[in-house]
Amino acid sequence: MIRTTILSLALMAGLAPALAAEQQEAAPAGLYKTDPSHSSLAWSFHHSGLSNYTARFIKVDARLDWKPAEPEGSSLSVDIDPMSVRTDYPWPEVVDFDKKIGGDEEFLAGKPIRFVSKSVRVTGEKTGVVEGLLTFRGQTHPATLDVTFNGSMLKHPLMGIPKIGFSATGHIRRSEWGLGFGIPALSDEVTLVIETKMVPADHKFP
Repeated sequence: MIRTTILSLALMAGLAPALAAEQQEAAPAGLYKTDPSHSSLAWSFHHSGLSNYTARFIKVDARLDWKPAEPEGSSLSVDIDPMSVRTDYPWPEVVDFDKKIGGDEEFLAGKPIRFVSKSVRVTGEKTGVVEGLLTFRGQTHPATLDVTFNGSMLKHPLMGIPKIGFSATGHIRRSEWGLGFGIPALSDEVTLVIETKMVPADHKFP
């Protein structure tokens, strides 16, 4: 048993440099999509001046035409199902708060949410600004995301495929999309926080 363990550790140690080298090789250019098991889109706003109310969407489909040699030439589109909002409301037997936020006319109105990039501007070695058009509640207005490129790998050690990773933040004024409910007790400004890993668009998930 001890000998087997030692041999296994030695084998892993021998493979480690090869795995590290594979991970250091960059993912190629091409079309990528969201890995839903390693991605999140949370939003928050000041609530009565006492806390930041936070919720999230669980159905987010992002598509990225990735051009690592010339990031400014990349393009992004994101589709979000408004009915996939999750608030973690503690009394669902009293009110289906997720359904209310996602579907009621005074909130997201059950209408598709979509962001389409119009420009990508590199601001640092691993940072950039993505400007585009955000549509929800049937209205479309400009929105901006501050993006950090976290890195990429040619062959993920577990999945065996290319992967790229990003973090992003953004701020919008919901009143610009006609969502003025509760202002100013509930702040107009909404903060977006995005974390994502992306895989080749032709990858098949279970």
